[in-house]
Amino acid sequence: MTSTAFKTRPAQSRLGTRLAPRSVTAMPPAASQAPRPGPRAALRPLLLDLAVPLGSYYLLHAAGAGLVTALAASSIWPAARTLTAVVRDRTVNGLAALMLAVNVVAMVISFWSGDPRLMLAKDGAVTSTIGIAILVSAFTARPMMTAGMRPFLVKGDAARDAAFTALLGASARFRWLERMFSVTWGIALLAECVVRVACAFTIPVATMIWLSTVITIGSIAVAILVSSIFCSAPMETMVKAAAAATTQTAQ
Repeated sequence: MTSTAFKTRPAQSRLGTRLAPRSVTAMPPAASQAPRPGPRAALRPLLLDLAVPLGSYYLLHAAGAGLVTALAASSIWPAARTLTAVVRDRTVNGLAALMLAVNVVAMVISFWSGDPRLMLAKDGAVTSTIGIAILVSAFTARPMMTAGMRPFLVKGDAARDAAFTALLGASARFRWLERMFSVTWGIALLAECVVRVACAFTIPVATMIWLSTVITIGSIAVAILVSSIFCSAPMETMVKAAAAATTQTAQ
């Protein structure tokens, strides 16, 4: 009899969560007592999948390695990470796969030469590759930009991290905001590509040399502003409220 009662209580708790998908109080109180992950653990995917390949490329290039050699060598790590995820976990490591694709595209366009306008426009191929990948991921179970956005919302707090996870499963609005965050970045990068290519073939080359950097910085600034106001800020408010409600319930 005691064993039966023990098995019934967790089942009722899970059922309660399903019946109240938008209720933040439906999250298990024990989640707020989970070990604090810390900022390093939260940022680990970004460090491994973005910082390592980018850092290795710039270090090799600064040490005298050719462009193609540096790109090829810096592709080894994301290729290994992507293959490991597919073989071991039966999943695709989005960030590692993206860096691998960007490096491959960069190696291909590195052979373009001759026309200076084409040289100025070729960086658009890289940004468009990233933008398309982010847009496609926005309509999958794992939007690509979530890995970069989540650490800034949970801030290494276990209660917030648990709230974020619970809201992903319980709140349709939260999931929609998560997708729109990636959509915003994808559109911004594709727009940057279009503007860059258009300017490269219409504006004097001397002007485009410095304007290219302005276009890149401007597109990133717009993406940060729009995604923060309309996506991450509302998501952070929901995470805070859910974490606070869970803490009060646990007390």
